Amino acid sequence: MAAGLLDALAIVVFVTIGRSSHEEGVTVAGVAETAWPFLVGAVVGWLVGRVWRRPVSLVPGALTVWAGAFVLGMALRAVSGQGIAVSFMIVACSFLAATLFGWRLVTAAIISRQQRRAGAGGHAAD
Repeated sequence: MAAGLLDALAIVVFVTIGRSSHEEGVTVAGVAETAWPFLVGAVVGWLVGRVWRRPVSLVPGALTVWAGAFVLGMALRAVSGQGIAVSFMIVACSFLAATLFGWRLVTAAIISRQQRRAGAGGHAAD
């Protein structure tokens, strides 16, 4: 559940930054209009990759969520009449990869550190 919310948050942050930088206005309706294709794509990625089984994994987790959000997101933008300029595609691809993989990498590092400490007789809460 938390992983799905972090994925959705990454997408909403991407959209909000983009709308703000292009002076399109950051309204709930505007963000929703821009975000829905990416959010639908991310949900499809979750389903295809069965991400709920290992939500912090990079493969299939981050990979399928990112692929769904980016590839299907762009396709849905195109068919709904929203722009898919090459520069936008590069930014979207990069930002979504950085955030959808990024929070998982940080989480995995924290978990690994806690496990090492617990295995070495240390305290996981340190």
